[in-house]
Amino acid sequence: MTTTAPTCAIPAPESSVPDAELIARATAAREELGDRLVILGHHYQKHEVVRFADITGDSFLLARRGAEATHADLVLFLGVYFMAEAADILSRDHQRVVLPDLGAGCHLAECADIFTVNDAWQQITDAFPDRTIIPLTYMNSGADLKAFVGRNNGAVCTSGNAERAFRWAREQGDMVFFFPDEHLGRNTACRLGMDPAHPVVWDPRQADLGGIGPDALSAAEIVLWKGFCNVHTGFTVPQIHEAREQHPDVTVIVHPECPRPVVEAADEDGSTEYIIRRVGEMPAGATVAIGTDWNLVDRLRLQHPDKTVFCLKEDLCPCVTMNRITLSKLTWALENLAAGDVVNVVSVDDAMAADARLALDRMLAL
Repeated sequence: MTTTAPTCAIPAPESSVPDAELIARATAAREELGDRLVILGHHYQKHEVVRFADITGDSFLLARRGAEATHADLVLFLGVYFMAEAADILSRDHQRVVLPDLGAGCHLAECADIFTVNDAWQQITDAFPDRTIIPLTYMNSGADLKAFVGRNNGAVCTSGNAERAFRWAREQGDMVFFFPDEHLGRNTACRLGMDPAHPVVWDPRQADLGGIGPDALSAAEIVLWKGFCNVHTGFTVPQIHEAREQHPDVTVIVHPECPRPVVEAADEDGSTEYIIRRVGEMPAGATVAIGTDWNLVDRLRLQHPDKTVFCLKEDLCPCVTMNRITLSKLTWALENLAAGDVVNVVSVDDAMAADARLALDRMLAL
């Protein structure tokens, strides 16, 4: 990560500057930058900032589209840190990636770090030297973990292609080590026909073999990291029952980062892009309850006024770190870029980026 001293200060306190003024200032700076800049906006961002995005999508799609925007030397990412890292890994040599708030992170991604994963890997490989263990990391992970799986013949996966990635990994070896999301891993294993109780869970807080007995670990085909998304684990089976009681014709769609009982109780589960597509496919008058980030659900509600779209938990707090990027911070970033000061650059070390790119390329090959 590198930064430069800013020319323009963040409007502070943020509430002291009217939104209309911030929108006008951000728009003027954006227009001044022209084709030099491409703005990528993740689906979970606030309406006030995602409105400025040239491209919206999930994290991997955005990283690819940023690299494809070869006319731009500046890539401004409205998302969180691991997304900006991925964009930098895939970026062209002349491009720099900017994150308006370097504190925008992801609880799930932070459930696994390179030190505890290295320790787990050493324990597993020492205990079973004759087994071929294939590491898989979710897109929601740091660049160092993507590089780790790249060096160790593994791959990255998204929630949309996790099933393909797991099938590939099982063909390559006899044990899959997946991190950092236990729930996506378990739901994916079930898609492969496995019993929900079959995958074992590695708890990094347990010193010996992640708290897994040697016999259980020896018999395991899939080892899942004990990590979770604090938004998607906020959805429950009783919420689904309540939605069905209030709307007998409701279709319930949840994200596969939700716990297994929630996925089993829902009608469908799928990635963010899947959820968006399914809502669009539904006929006028349809009722759909969605278990994912509130910002996206609210946007779908606004985009489909002919349908009843609501969040399974309407008082759900949107991802706090995802929402760190505000209109004020976006304005600050744009005005500094327009003034020639490239602030909050996210830059991944070349060696790490090369290993991480291997893991991403293996995913693309699937």
